[in-house]
Amino acid sequence: MKFRAGISAFTVASLAAVFIAPATIAADQSPFPGGSWVDLSHDFSEETLYWPTAQRFKKETEFEGQTDGGWFYSAYNISTSEHGGTHLDAPVHFSEGGQSTGEIPLQRLIGAAAVIDVSEKAAQDRDYLVSVADLQAWEEKNGVLPEGAIVLINTGSAKLWPDATAYMGTAERGAGAVASLHFPGIHPDLATWLVQRAIKAIGIDTPSIDYGQSSDFLTHRILFADNIPGFENVAALDQLPATGAFVVALPMKIRGGSGGPLRIIAWIPN
Repeated sequence: MKFRAGISAFTVASLAAVFIAPATIAADQSPFPGGSWVDLSHDFSEETLYWPTAQRFKKETEFEGQTDGGWFYSAYNISTSEHGGTHLDAPVHFSEGGQSTGEIPLQRLIGAAAVIDVSEKAAQDRDYLVSVADLQAWEEKNGVLPEGAIVLINTGSAKLWPDATAYMGTAERGAGAVASLHFPGIHPDLATWLVQRAIKAIGIDTPSIDYGQSSDFLTHRILFADNIPGFENVAALDQLPATGAFVVALPMKIRGGSGGPLRIIAWIPN
C-alpha cells in the first residue's frame, strides 16, 4: 500500500465517522469502527526513566481507605519533571519564542502516522543516528512522505524499558551521568529534511530525539525552530504498521510549559 492511498482511504472512512452528529452515534458505538487502539505510553511510576538531571516521578498518598461515612476513597499527590517517561517536548524547550505546551495546536498532535523501523541498525549501534537514507528507503516501499505526517521512529528501544542501563546507557543520576548516555537519535540532516517535508510532529522510543552522546542538541533546535513538537520515550511502536495508523498525542496542558507527561495512542484500521 502506498502512503497516499492509505491515508486517503483512512481519512474518508474514519474522519467522516468522527464528524457524524453525536446524536446519531449509539452509546456503545465507536466513531472509529473496524479497527483497534494501541497505547503508545509507558506508565508513570517509581520505575519511570528520566534524564539523569531531572526530578523523577513521585506519588504520595493523601488518603486511601474507608472514610468515616463508610465508603472507600483515595486521592494522591504527584510531582514530576516535564521531561521524563512518555512525554512531549514543546518547541519552546529549545527555541526562544517557540510554542509552549499549552500553545501547540491540536492539529499538530493528531494525524496520520508514518512509522520508520530502524530497530535492526539500532540493535547493532546504540549510538545510531537515523538518517535521510533511512527515510528514503522507507519511501521506496511506502510512497512519498506527505505533508502533515506524524513521523514515529522505532529503534526497538521500548523493549528495554525500564532497565536504565540498557535503555539509556547508564543508571547513574546527576550531571556527571549525562556523558555516559548512549541511545539512538535523529541526525540533524534528517531533521532539516523533515522540516522541508512539513511534518506535524516527530516521535521516538528513546529518551531524546537527539542521540545520547549529543552535546549541541541540534536536532531539537532545527525542528523546534519550525514549531514541530517531539514525543519521547514512546512505547509499542513495533505494534504499528508503516502506514495507516492514526495518532492522538495529548499532553498535560501546561500554560507556558516546555513539555509535559503525554498519553499517546494510535488507531489501526482492520
